[in-house]
Amino acid sequence: MVLEWWTEAVGLTRVQAQIAVSVAIVVVLTGLWWLVVRVVTRRIDDPAAWYPARKATSYVTVVIGLFALLWVWVGALGELATFFGLAAAGIALALADVLKNIAGWIYLMLRRPYRLDDRIEVDGVAGDVIDIRVQRTTVLEIKNWVDADQSTGRIVHIPNGYVFNKQVFNFTEGFAYIWHEVPMLVTFESDPQVAEAILQSALDAVGGHTPEEAEQRIRRAAMSYKIRYNHLTPAVYLTVKPGGIMLTGRLLVDARRRRAVDQQIWRRVLEDLRHEPRVELTYPVSRVHLHDRRAAGPAGDADSGLPPA
Repeated sequence: MVLEWWTEAVGLTRVQAQIAVSVAIVVVLTGLWWLVVRVVTRRIDDPAAWYPARKATSYVTVVIGLFALLWVWVGALGELATFFGLAAAGIALALADVLKNIAGWIYLMLRRPYRLDDRIEVDGVAGDVIDIRVQRTTVLEIKNWVDADQSTGRIVHIPNGYVFNKQVFNFTEGFAYIWHEVPMLVTFESDPQVAEAILQSALDAVGGHTPEEAEQRIRRAAMSYKIRYNHLTPAVYLTVKPGGIMLTGRLLVDARRRRAVDQQIWRRVLEDLRHEPRVELTYPVSRVHLHDRRAAGPAGDADSGLPPA
């Protein structure tokens, strides 16, 4: 009806009328989107609150625009099935990755394997999710050349289609704690009980306050996942290595505080070791033996196997 009115009232051809109506639709929807976003950002000061509203407005605007343009150019919604049937084969071949990313985005919106602010790792790339769009997920990278789990400052874009063929690790979904281990290698001459007590004391002082809160989070996560831990308190495990006695401290830490917790533990351990002569840390030692041939005499150096000079 609209196109016929344009062609009769303004004297345009059908194609010209379609172009004019399409431009009008784009201008009107863009103006409405800008108006809504402006109102939201003015009335809400917290970016964490207006960010999802802005994203939702963008998605709704795009969907409405697509249907409106299809109605203009295809003719009527009843003809969409025929149109898509003819174009499906070519679109599937030419835009396979694009369609896969869109399907991944739909999966992300419905199943929520990760959300904004979650810490994830996909295909060897780890980081905090800062944006989820139709084609890609954007993360603020951690690890890589930076020690522990701190930010590198780089922004990495991950195609949404990876959720179907790559392993997705979520550090913070449901249960926000992860297990962290602190290895300490001491000499065979050290007293293992004293060393264990020093490490256990540091673990209790730094991470002893987490089990109660962690237990509550486990109960909430158990509603969706079969998660069960018998012991949530810090513990020390002992084993023997070729270089000495290995004591491994194990405790629950917040996924974003691994490095800070590790530093606090080692500060306490080193302070206690400074006043404890019964425990010594071990480290690799290299010895170089030099033999002077001139001092070996005519018989040669028996240790080195060199012939007489």
